[in-house]
Amino acid sequence: MQPALPAAPETPRDSATVVLLRDAPAGMEVLLLRRHAQASNMAGIYVFPGGKLDEADRTLGPTEWLDQPAATLHTRLAEPGTDAATATGLHVAALREALEECGLLLAEATAADRPLDALRARAMLRDGMPFADMLTALQLRLQTRQLAPWSRWITPLSPTVSSRRFDTRFFVALAPAGQTALHDNEETTESVWVAPRAALEQYRDGRIDLAPPQIMSLAHLARHASAGSVLQAAQSQRPPTILPEAFEQDGLRTICYPGDPLHSVPERALPGPTRLRYQARRFAPEDGFESLFC
Repeated sequence: MQPALPAAPETPRDSATVVLLRDAPAGMEVLLLRRHAQASNMAGIYVFPGGKLDEADRTLGPTEWLDQPAATLHTRLAEPGTDAATATGLHVAALREALEECGLLLAEATAADRPLDALRARAMLRDGMPFADMLTALQLRLQTRQLAPWSRWITPLSPTVSSRRFDTRFFVALAPAGQTALHDNEETTESVWVAPRAALEQYRDGRIDLAPPQIMSLAHLARHASAGSVLQAAQSQRPPTILPEAFEQDGLRTICYPGDPLHSVPERALPGPTRLRYQARRFAPEDGFESLFC
């Protein structure tokens, strides 16, 4: 009998995440949402708002609902292998998920006498109205210019946390003033504004759960003192692509990033440690917690 051939790895699904930032008296904060404990994917883990790309996101007309043309969004994403419709759709998906998951509407009214109403916009989506129809009804144009591509994370061939594979583009954005972020009590059950380092300390102490992309992204954000600093850095770089590679080392699951001696890509993609090890139900760098910030 011939041995069974290993199953081909799942093709990653295109998705988008938006890292929402604000400046608080004690320093910059980031919005985290806790996934529902019964969710089929990433249950109970604190994440940035986001989700998979829908076909409707790709077909939303730039001239009618977006503040920038598709060619501009394609250029800003800096992915030559990604078509313009997908590049546009990823921006749309990030903005749609921000509204659906935490109630923040990054848009502008197309009529001078129409104020923004994030609560109404979110309620219309929850009642089943298509995203484009909601934008038309409320005379809104999405503010894609508020998004800055930050990084691109592709789930490893053998996932550690998620049961599915995603090709996720992380955008950073300043949270809109005058709006209140609130979880949807369906996909997410808690929402919190927290300093990046404080979130990592809570994870270290077992108070919250995080996945490796969130750990590394928070460590990256912790190097910045303000939201403006993050946005400036994002606008001056090409978003790095990170496809982690997993190994068993000394009996421990080890996640390696570009630049690590074990990784197939020799050039670094991120600051900080190039590997995390899973031990005592926590991912942590080999050289201790502080090495996240070195």
